[in-house]
Amino acid sequence: MPLEASTGRRGEVTQLLAELGQGATGVTDRLVHILYDELRQIARRHMRGERLDHTLETTALVHEAYVKLVGLDRMHWQNRAHFLAVAAQAMRRVLVDYAVGRRTQKRGGSRQRVPLEEVSPTSEQPLEVLLALDAALRRLEAVDGRLTRVVECRYFGGMSVEETAQALNLSVATIKRDWSVARAWLNRDLRGAQP
Repeated sequence: MPLEASTGRRGEVTQLLAELGQGATGVTDRLVHILYDELRQIARRHMRGERLDHTLETTALVHEAYVKLVGLDRMHWQNRAHFLAVAAQAMRRVLVDYAVGRRTQKRGGSRQRVPLEEVSPTSEQPLEVLLALDAALRRLEAVDGRLTRVVECRYFGGMSVEETAQALNLSVATIKRDWSVARAWLNRDLRGAQP
């Protein structure tokens, strides 16, 4: 299902998000059922950036993100795009946690820093590249959390500028500006740590 859902479904999602924000139980299951195809699209984008021998599959990534979403008690959900943006963030966390666990198992290996342009969620990336990008995003979060949210929506969630603006409740011009600033900041950060 494309990101432009039918008006009836959109209204149902809005209602479910309102119920979820008020602490209703069982709502997340219905929400995920309605948005499952979109969540799988986001997961597929994430998985395209992983190794071919990755043991976590797209469906498992959606389910792991679901577990993280269920744990968000009484969050104020703004809209469908906001929910999908948070789901994309949860998927990123699952993959990073997986990568950290895998690196721990391997015991060692130096991390490699590369420019953001060389890191693409649509190409296979080494474990170290994912971890370097995650570390840079955590540093960016400390400087400006909004820029981090823009990167998560645009880069990891595959959202357009307009969808990102809707998800973050910001103007399209602000998203364009923030996206440009965030990319520049991340590129500088990733290059600065290279030997």
